[in-house]
Amino acid sequence: MAAVLAALYIVCHGLALVLLPGHAQAVSFSFLIGAPLLAALACLWRMLHSEARVGWLALSAGMLLWAGGMALNMYQEIGLGTPDATPGVSMLLYVLYGVPLTFAMAHPRYEPWYLVVIDGALALLLGYLFFVHTFSFATMSDAPEQGINSLRLMFDIENLFIAAFALVRYLASEDASRRIFFRALAAFAWVYMGVAAYINHVATEASYGGLTDLIIDIPFLLLACLALRRGDAVAMDTRRRLALAVRAGSPLILPAALLVVSALMVEAHPHLAVVGFALATLGSGLRGVVMQVRAMERQDQLDVLTRVDALTGVANRRAFDQALQAEGSRARRSGQGMALLMVDIDHFKEFNDRFGHPLGDACLRAVATALSGCATRGTDVVARYGGEEFAVVVSGTTRDGALALAETMRLAVERLRLATADPIGSVGVTISIGVAHVAQVTSADPVALLAATDAALYEAKRAGRNRVVEGRLPEAHAQP
Repeated sequence: MAAVLAALYIVCHGLALVLLPGHAQAVSFSFLIGAPLLAALACLWRMLHSEARVGWLALSAGMLLWAGGMALNMYQEIGLGTPDATPGVSMLLYVLYGVPLTFAMAHPRYEPWYLVVIDGALALLLGYLFFVHTFSFATMSDAPEQGINSLRLMFDIENLFIAAFALVRYLASEDASRRIFFRALAAFAWVYMGVAAYINHVATEASYGGLTDLIIDIPFLLLACLALRRGDAVAMDTRRRLALAVRAGSPLILPAALLVVSALMVEAHPHLAVVGFALATLGSGLRGVVMQVRAMERQDQLDVLTRVDALTGVANRRAFDQALQAEGSRARRSGQGMALLMVDIDHFKEFNDRFGHPLGDACLRAVATALSGCATRGTDVVARYGGEEFAVVVSGTTRDGALALAETMRLAVERLRLATADPIGSVGVTISIGVAHVAQVTSADPVALLAATDAALYEAKRAGRNRVVEGRLPEAHAQP
């Protein structure tokens, strides 16, 4: 339906020019202003129905700027009665239309507000440089032929820049909503570039009000059709490395645009060009630093997740294995003793079956907190070994110190009370602990220490639970 209406729009434009030759110029301007306005409204509608809201909003802003440029052209030629005059303000708006499009291409998804501020500042600077460069060749009311030729070069560079990067962003998009947006932007940009090249370099003598104006409608109506089109994006097998490279490089689009415009201004405004070069470099560098800090923070968070049990907040099995190996090596070098405690919550399966998994999880968290509260030394490691079982690595301790710590932990858990929906109101739990201590570590292999601790835990459970039992290591691992 949208495609049919777009074709009908062009037909009506052509018929109006043929049937109203005395008002052809005013009629044509009305259609030329209406096409980008329709595209802007379609983009705003799509913004409300898409996750790529920033992109569609920026694209709508670009269409409004272009329509404003055409409206100023109409005022100059019809309102002021100056035919074939191109006001500099109009040229500026035609150039500035590309700034929000460039911002949309440079803006990665899910970026924090301060990175959006940096991108916005670079986009505003780009717009200011466009402003200065435009009025180097034009006045508020007119743009002489020599100035128009220079501005045509800038249009060509800008159009090619937008079309090329929009296509790259489309080919590298993994997200469906972003792929739909960049598909629409790339299609519009390439068609617009072709139309602009024809108008600026082939039909240079044509005035507004002729049939040539019909092709100017095409890119805007195409954009409106794509924005109103429903359905999913075409499935694409996007290479992951390409997607990551484009995602990482997209923030460079704005600095790159600033460098290009600054290079165009070197001859006319050398000092401002230097400022443009400097701020493009500074903005890119600042953004790079912020991104690096964020990457390091995410890496720290990932490191924590790989070492911490998500339910209880204590070390996980992987962190326990690393801690036990590291402490064994350290104790072997230093000659100090070490101990290992294996802790099991008594009758936890029955507890879970009676009170449910939510209270079972609360029980695990409470026991983990109690154990951690007893292991107060920074070198002690409390870990969830698996299920309802915990392990504690105790460094630089004596046999009596290890047994005392285990008894302290047992009593701390015994004092816990967990609120329940049961008529009894609250319930307690107990733990069994197996302890193994080695005064002189002769091997970095913890197998013997683990076996002795596990055997002690089994003995504690067999003997009635809620107790501490010491395990014995083989003679080769005991103190001579």
